Amino acid sequence: MSTSNAFVSWPTAPLTLALVQKALSSLPVVFDTAARIPGNGGKLDKLVQWSTYDEIDHDLTYTSQHSVLSSSYIIRKALIRKHFLARCVQSYLAKHPDSVLRNAVPKTWELEISFADELDDMWADDLWDLGLEMDDKTEGARKWWILKPGMADRGQGIRLVDSKEALQQVFEDFEGDEEEGEAQSEGEDGDLDTAVIISQLRHFVIQEYISTPLLLDPYQVLLDSSIARPLDALKGHKFHLRAYCIAQGALKVYIYTRVLALFSSKPYFAPTQPDSDSSPSSGIDLAPHLTNTALQTHRGEEGVRLFDELVGCQILSQPTAEGPIALTAVHIAGIQDQMANIIAETFQAVLETPVHFQPLPNAFELYGVDFLVSYSPSSESFSEPKFQVQLLEINAEPAIELTGARLTWILEDLFEAIGTVCVLPFIQDIAEEDWTVGETRHLLRKCLDSEVRGAGGW
Repeated sequence: MSTSNAFVSWPTAPLTLALVQKALSSLPVVFDTAARIPGNGGKLDKLVQWSTYDEIDHDLTYTSQHSVLSSSYIIRKALIRKHFLARCVQSYLAKHPDSVLRNAVPKTWELEISFADELDDMWADDLWDLGLEMDDKTEGARKWWILKPGMADRGQGIRLVDSKEALQQVFEDFEGDEEEGEAQSEGEDGDLDTAVIISQLRHFVIQEYISTPLLLDPYQVLLDSSIARPLDALKGHKFHLRAYCIAQGALKVYIYTRVLALFSSKPYFAPTQPDSDSSPSSGIDLAPHLTNTALQTHRGEEGVRLFDELVGCQILSQPTAEGPIALTAVHIAGIQDQMANIIAETFQAVLETPVHFQPLPNAFELYGVDFLVSYSPSSESFSEPKFQVQLLEINAEPAIELTGARLTWILEDLFEAIGTVCVLPFIQDIAEEDWTVGETRHLLRKCLDSEVRGAGGW
C-alpha cells in the first residue's frame, strides 16, 4: 500500500486544526498525520500539506506536483488584498463591460499613502473624479464612502466619510494615534477596536457606501426558548453574507451551499454627519454599519444566523407598494445564484492578472467571501422586489472560529466536503468527475471550470 502522509499545522487556529483532522479521518484512507513535514517529504508517494500558509513548504508544492497536495496557492494576492482585487476588477471591466461585476462591485478608488498631507496632491491626480463627487453638494447627490485598509482584516481601519475634509481628518487621526503610541482605540461598545497605523499599511481603498442594504431583524430567528419580538417591535439590522468558496487546481471553483448571515450589533440607520463640536470623522457610530464578527466578540454568536434560517423574516428596508413583505426561499435562491455568478466572474478577472494569481494543479484553498445585498422595493403592485448582491472582499484562512458553537456542524460538513472533493481524488488518483457548472454535489456548487496552462507543462 502506498504511503499517505499529512502535514497538519494550525498553531493559532485550534478549531481549524480539529476540523482538518476530522475531515482526514473521515476519508477511506489511512493518513500518517504529523505536525511537521517528514524529512523525506519530497520522496513520499503522497503528501498532503493541509496547513496554514506560513507553515506550508511552498517549494515542495511547486517542485512535486504529482506527489504533494497543498491547501494554499502560493501567489493569490489578486484575490485577498483589497487594492489588488479592485485593480483586477477595474481592468477586467475595461475589457468586458457587460460583465456581472459591473453592478456587483462598489465603485472603488485606490490610495497609496503614508502621511495625511499626501492627500493634497491626490485630489489633482488619482482621486480627481472622487473629489468631484465629494464636492457635489446638490440636492440628492450627497453620498457617503467607506475607507478600508487594503491589507488589514477583521474590520481594522474602516471609516465612513462624506467629504474631503472628513477623509483628511481620518488620516490625521491615524497619524496622531501612531505618534502617541495608541495603535488601539475602543468604541463606545468596548469592542469596536478599529484603529490602525497608517505608515504600516499605506494601501487603502475607498468605496461608495451602499446606502440601501437589505435589513432584517435577526431576533426573529431565536437561538433559545426566549419569546419572539412582536412584528411592530422589529428593528432592521444590516448584515453581510459569508460564503465559503473552494478553489481547486487550475482551476475549478465551488461555493458551499450553507451561507452565513452576520448582523450588526445595532439597528441600522443611514450615516449622518457628526455634531458640529466634533471632528468630521470622530462622531460617527460605526456599530450600525459594521457587521464584522471580529468587532463583536462580546456578543458571541448572537449576531450569526444561517441564511436559510431567515426565510419568513420581515424585510425592514423600504416598504413595497403592497406593504411589508417577508424574505422567501425563492428570494434566497436568487441571491445565491447571483453569488455563484459573481464568484465565477471574479476568478475569471484575477486569472487575467497572472502575475498576482497563479493557480497550481496540486493545490486547493478555502476562502471566506463576503457579500452585501442591496434592496430596491418594487414600484409596481405584485411584482418582485430587486435584490442586488455586492462583492465586498475575499479572505484567505477565514476566521471560522467566530461562527460560534451552534453552527460548528456546518463547518464540519464543509471540511469533509473539501476532503472528499479536493484531497481524496489526489491521493487515490481518481479520474475527474463529470461535474457541470451549476450542479451541486457534496454541498458544493460548482461555479467555474476553467483550464489554465502552466509553465511546468500542465
